[in-house]
Amino acid sequence: MRIGVIYPHVEFGSDPGAICEYAQTVEELGYTHILAYDHVLGANPDRPDRLNGPYTHQSLFMEPLVLFSYMAGFVKRLEFATGILILPQRQTALVAKQAATLDILCRGKLRLGVGLGWNHVEYAALGMDFGNRGKRIEEQIEVLRLLWTQPLVTYQGRWHTIPDAGLNPLPVQRPIPIWMGGKAESAIRRIARLADGWMINLSSAEVARPVVELLNRSLEEAGRDRKSFGLEARLAYGDGNPDTWERTIQDWADLGATHLSFNTMGSGFSGPAEHLSAVRKFAETTAIVR
Repeated sequence: MRIGVIYPHVEFGSDPGAICEYAQTVEELGYTHILAYDHVLGANPDRPDRLNGPYTHQSLFMEPLVLFSYMAGFVKRLEFATGILILPQRQTALVAKQAATLDILCRGKLRLGVGLGWNHVEYAALGMDFGNRGKRIEEQIEVLRLLWTQPLVTYQGRWHTIPDAGLNPLPVQRPIPIWMGGKAESAIRRIARLADGWMINLSSAEVARPVVELLNRSLEEAGRDRKSFGLEARLAYGDGNPDTWERTIQDWADLGATHLSFNTMGSGFSGPAEHLSAVRKFAETTAIVR
């Protein structure tokens, strides 16, 4: 199992020096990757339609592709994963270009995790349709893979037109792996058809088990090999008990997880030093270099 960390966006601040130190420390401790969340805009929840969600306009988010491009200049071995990039609120060709550039800068170590998102205000502000995002993401994934693997693309779809054009330079990985988030049955069936892996946002392996079983059936129906499909779980710092961490890691391993990301947010930490102390404690007490 490859064990990484979730970048603690909303609690870390925006000091470039601290961000550099974070990336270098994570690599030195033996973690395999950094995963970062995505929100372009935060909405005011106190609006007439009472938007409910885990983040607001007061939540601090670095743009993940730019953040990773900065980090890539300070590390050599770390992989980077978006978890998740809200793809349908973005222009597909621009995402293809940005991801290809980042893949070069990080030496072919990018996983692009994508999903639908929940914030319709963010979609409106970016000029994209919230209502058709489920169908549109399928075409987007097709277009991304074409742009990452062919020097020239001619494509006419429902939402995309590419008139004999292409990216230069192409990414190191051709194509860049695309992982997906989501847990509804429709999302799981889409993931089984289209994705290289599933980013699991569920609280435990026990809760995830029936969804993984659905995923396995859906992969079989799609004619795909489960052994070549990735599963990324998440593990919260919680009360800081290493015994709990070890049990949780084993539970996810038993379920077939290939990746796990350690989350220090929501544990009462107030800044970079405390988050770094937490990732150091986890690395040292769980012997992540296995």
